Amino acid sequence: MPARDRPLATLVWMRDRDRGARQAMSEERIVRAAVALADSEGIDALSMRRIATELGSGTTSLYRHITGKDELIELMVDAVYGDRPLPPDPGDDWRAGLATVAHDFRASLLRHPWLAQQASRRPALGPNVIARLDHALAVVDRFTHDATRANMIVSAVNTYVLGSVAAELADREVQRSTGMTEDEWRTSVGTYVRQVVESGRYPHFNRRILDAEDADADARFAFGLDCLLGGIASG
Repeated sequence: MPARDRPLATLVWMRDRDRGARQAMSEERIVRAAVALADSEGIDALSMRRIATELGSGTTSLYRHITGKDELIELMVDAVYGDRPLPPDPGDDWRAGLATVAHDFRASLLRHPWLAQQASRRPALGPNVIARLDHALAVVDRFTHDATRANMIVSAVNTYVLGSVAAELADREVQRSTGMTEDEWRTSVGTYVRQVVESGRYPHFNRRILDAEDADADARFAFGLDCLLGGIASG
């Protein structure tokens, strides 16, 4: 059946989920167990059967609260967006406020590595996700009242954060898979790099190796974010 002819699934947020305190608490336990599993083993490890095992329950009992894996992930995303308070109101300093939004988003992505993949797809629409978007748009409203421009600014910042974090997570994965730290890797390629430098064929590369300081991930993120916000301010 073509995608356009398929019936639209009912969003979890549109269903009547007020089924009593016991039911709500059961849903929360399922979601928290799923978040913990995804944090430790990755999103591919997630399944309703695995969550049931983690909770010492039957798989059928999970389906009384959550219809399937897609709905579970939607709930997981919203749960981690809501596990910390919204950043404080920055007043008229939209640039500082948007920087706080970016740093806060980065912290969540690094805390929950599986979240970056989900956040890069179609947006989740849970109440905590929407509340954070609303906060970011309110910050940008201090800079522009143009709704389209404000949305593009928030999108640009989120895209920068996602790209920056993707590089950080990739580096983590390389270190995990190879068992080599950054310093150990540099030692392993040191002889080759010295040969390249001594050849004199790449003067700008040589300056980078011999003269440039190596900034850590926090400094690189802050620098890139400052450049982006500066460009937005002058645009």
